[in-house]
Amino acid sequence: MRKIKFRLSMLVLSLVGIILMMTITVNSEVNKIDQASESYKEKLIRFHVIANSDTDEDQELKLKVRDGIIKYLEPKLAKSSSIKESESIIKNEYKNLEKISKDIILKNGYNYDVQIGIQYSKFPTKQYSSIVLPAGEYKALKVVIGEGKGKNWWCVMFPPLCFVDKENGVIDKSTDEKLKKALTEDEYNLIVQKDDKKVSRVEIKFKIVEMIEDIF
Repeated sequence: MRKIKFRLSMLVLSLVGIILMMTITVNSEVNKIDQASESYKEKLIRFHVIANSDTDEDQELKLKVRDGIIKYLEPKLAKSSSIKESESIIKNEYKNLEKISKDIILKNGYNYDVQIGIQYSKFPTKQYSSIVLPAGEYKALKVVIGEGKGKNWWCVMFPPLCFVDKENGVIDKSTDEKLKKALTEDEYNLIVQKDDKKVSRVEIKFKIVEMIEDIF
């Protein structure tokens, strides 16, 4: 009986030790990712489109507005070399972006209002080709259609990940260089992976951290 109790005690102590080590490791990852997310706020501009509702028609309309804005901004942002320049370009285009959005909405038989502006929005963990961004508050070009009660769509305006074909699996050289220039080496290495397996592992890690942060 004493041997059984001793073994049970050792097993409990081992489990406590494993849980403690896992907690320390997770906390370390949370702190590391939190610090990176904080610094990203001023280095990336994301794109956040919110549909009027979750009906199929409103969701389809959201994507049409998205496509129209991306098509218009892509050539204007292509030559931008900094977040300040990109933000200035976008702000100067507010009226045109509003007109493009409203024209698309009217063309599709709706009369929704549109709100456009750069502000901070909360984003979940998201993969863009070979890049995985952790969840957090990011500066974003936010487009709200109508009541804005539908599902979101998001990407990154600068560096221009909105314009990357996810099917290719990797970002193009020009975008990669802009990303390197915008981020520190540690930030770049944290989110950019060169093969699918590493991308999947990083995405899972970020999502676990996101879940833990949501719980606490």
